[in-house]
Amino acid sequence: MKIRQVLDALEQFAPLPLQESWDNAGLQLGLTEAEVSGALLCLDVNEKIVDEAILKGCNLIVSHHPLLFHGLKQISGADYVQRCVIKALKNDIVVVSMHTNMDNAKKGVNWKIAEKLGLSNCTFFAQKAVEGIEAGSGVIGELPSAMGAGEFVELVKKQFHCDCAMCNELLRRPVSKVAICGGAGDFLLEDACRQGADAFITGEMHYHQYFGYEQRIQICVIGHYQSEQYTAEIFRDIIQKTCPGVRTEIAETCTNPIVCL
Repeated sequence: MKIRQVLDALEQFAPLPLQESWDNAGLQLGLTEAEVSGALLCLDVNEKIVDEAILKGCNLIVSHHPLLFHGLKQISGADYVQRCVIKALKNDIVVVSMHTNMDNAKKGVNWKIAEKLGLSNCTFFAQKAVEGIEAGSGVIGELPSAMGAGEFVELVKKQFHCDCAMCNELLRRPVSKVAICGGAGDFLLEDACRQGADAFITGEMHYHQYFGYEQRIQICVIGHYQSEQYTAEIFRDIIQKTCPGVRTEIAETCTNPIVCL
């Protein structure tokens, strides 16, 4: 199985036209005609991830966040991005990233978050019309049963292994309908309210966005890494289903740069 075939399978699930205009999803570096020795699946690419790929004999890294967001004017090892490029190329490792195209795809990142919470009747909200493909920036669904806001926050913290969650004041009504946008999703907060959501989960939010939503909706911000940590499971399922025989390894390296002290 060639790397190109794995890349095609990922892009068939989450076509590149679904990505935002500012994004740089898809092939990051390397030659895709090589046979796959193994695929390391991760959220971010840093030097430890490349080292893990080398150690595990994987010549393909599939990440959520792109290694290359901006053009490189030199490759001298001056920063971690340049050092990753050098190390990956020296070791014949291909890097592929599925970012906002995977965020916006059906059964993508937000659907995985919904799955972890046991939500049902999930649909897109803030839908996108992209070349006739069903897509959207967020997902909304229903909890198995209504629960108090405090109980809901504890459920989210448990399922996403969070030491804490940044919330507005606890809602004084049951939480049943939940809106989700992994990563930086505060741009969808008002859309979530219009859809009748009782709670809104995202990874990060600007300070001033918290104001004015008291008793309108339960805000629950759990961290960018925490919200998207299960994305590698999506990559694994796609590859195992469409590229049988390709070895997949979910990265053991934690790439979260934020430490709670």
